[in-house]
Amino acid sequence: STDDDTLTVDLSDGRSIAAPLAWYPRLWHGTPDERSRWRLIGSGQGIHWPDLDEDISLEGLILGRPSNESQKSLNRWLSARSHSASS
Repeated sequence: STDDDTLTVDLSDGRSIAAPLAWYPRLWHGTPDERSRWRLIGSGQGIHWPDLDEDISLEGLILGRPSNESQKSLNRWLSARSHSASS
């Protein structure tokens, strides 16, 4: 689940892992509706948000690894996103 600034994942072993959305800029820039549409991938090894073209591995989340997307890549995505929103 997400709120305005936190991603929280409930694991099958009962633990909950929380991370700041700022660690995952595509999620942070997404709308609540876009962030609510996700699915497990890789037999539960990761989470995919199709509307945001974002994938986060559970291992990376557990280890506290923020997104390693380059600023250039993020800027391209943001530019394409703003162009499609204004069309």
